[in-house]
Amino acid sequence: MDGGGTRDHGSVVDLELDRAHSARMYDYFLGGITNFPADREAAGRAMAAFPSVLIAARGNRAFMHRSTRHLARSGITQFLDIGTGIPTSPNLHEVAQAVSPRARVIYTDNDPIVLAHARALLRSHPEGSTAYMQADVTDPGALLEHPVLRSTFDFGAPIALSLNALLHFITDRHDAHGIVERLKAALPSGSTLTISHVTPDFDPEAIARLTAVYEAAGTPGQARTLDEIAAFFAGWDLLEPGLTPVLRWRPDPDEPHLNVTDAEAALYAGIARKP
Repeated sequence: MDGGGTRDHGSVVDLELDRAHSARMYDYFLGGITNFPADREAAGRAMAAFPSVLIAARGNRAFMHRSTRHLARSGITQFLDIGTGIPTSPNLHEVAQAVSPRARVIYTDNDPIVLAHARALLRSHPEGSTAYMQADVTDPGALLEHPVLRSTFDFGAPIALSLNALLHFITDRHDAHGIVERLKAALPSGSTLTISHVTPDFDPEAIARLTAVYEAAGTPGQARTLDEIAAFFAGWDLLEPGLTPVLRWRPDPDEPHLNVTDAEAALYAGIARKP
């Protein structure tokens, strides 16, 4: 899980190293190095609440790799990743540009902490382009009109929209389904929507405990059922194998987590294409 808040004093961003930040917690779960003692302590509380959170985070990351490679191999060269979090390598642009060196990738997050880390860590393939824009998904109109987006992408060609591990941080209070519909409507035919999302379907008590840990740290969340997640794809054509437990989406036999249970992974994942 991923998200968080900041203190921004003019042009200087306070990275709040004395406070846990959920994006750095996620980096810790992935084995990254952009995390600090407060983040690791909070990650420990999350692991106590939901012991397989490491499996869930790494299973989600493996899905990002598989899904990005699949879309790049299918010919898509424009990728919009909203809610990117800390860029733990290999990140989406590295995966896409390894397949298609000229791929254009835009990362979007609303968090100055993430932006500060992204500026330090992002490196693009020489033939491609990688950009970062600060925008809030709960204001999709402003996000879609952001000058970086409009100057980088060709809206006459398909765009791969990635909402991995994001929507469980957008509660019904912010109308998550309405936000996704606004984003979908702006994309051209042939575009794709990739989602991974925490679910309570397999172990509701454990997921409730995990959600409570994040909420106590200032990051509210909402796990959703299979039907609730499927509704985000309404009107688009799901690619095979459909909306599945995250480890079952086109599994790679070389991945290390294939023998864990769906309850341990605790996410659904899927990709749909706009007709």
